[in-house]
Amino acid sequence: MDLGECPKIHDLALRADFEKAQQTKDYFYDLDAMEHLQAFIGDCDRRTESAKQRLAETQEELTAEVAVKANSVHELAEQIGQKLAKAEQLGEEGFVDESMKLMEEVDELRKKKLEAEQEYRNSMPASSYQQQKLRVCEVCSAYLGIHDNDRRLADHFGGKLHLGFIKIREKLAELEKNAEKRKEEKRKAGKDRDRDDDRYEGRRYREQYVGSRELDRRSRRHRSKSKDRKERERESRKSNRSRSRSRDRRSHSRHSSSSEKRRDRDRD
Repeated sequence: MDLGECPKIHDLALRADFEKAQQTKDYFYDLDAMEHLQAFIGDCDRRTESAKQRLAETQEELTAEVAVKANSVHELAEQIGQKLAKAEQLGEEGFVDESMKLMEEVDELRKKKLEAEQEYRNSMPASSYQQQKLRVCEVCSAYLGIHDNDRRLADHFGGKLHLGFIKIREKLAELEKNAEKRKEEKRKAGKDRDRDDDRYEGRRYREQYVGSRELDRRSRRHRSKSKDRKERERESRKSNRSRSRSRDRRSHSRHSSSSEKRRDRDRD
């Protein structure tokens, strides 16, 4: 099952930043990871069931007795493949004694497998036995054949795909153990965050309210000052006009008096 290149960024520096950020604030990334792995494993399980149905439709149906014997051969073959892969890994890591012990167990399983294959062969016609009987790996949904040799089985069970699915399933099981507790913590954190948001909104509203009141007060004060200034200017203009009229009257009176005096002198 080839999923292509991972769209995520795999960077050790980013991982260090993530672990550091988790120490200061819980972002509940483990719940996001659990949901992602659940979707991934769910897709794999659907592929497994689909493959099983396809095999049931295409392969010759076996009797219950023969099916039990075939499953016995498959199970022994899987054990051999798993132990061979583990023995090779231990040998590469330098654990020679442990690797040799596993190889001894593999030899015993091979003997049991030969006996199981003989029983399976004797329980069905030779023509049917030659047909490749397949089964689906429950871990990674790959096909396994009843006639696969030990080398191919070891390559499968020691391959990156199969081992990767084992790690994913183990990690998912680990995350699901504390899932309910973590979800409850996330709900509480969400309520606290909402409460903090409400406090922030209330504080901001009060600041805006007080600020708007202050602006209104300043605006009223400005309008009042502007009104007073206009009143003073109006009074000043009235006073100036009154003084101007008074000066005009005095000037006219003096001019009239002077004219009268000149006329009197002219008559004399």
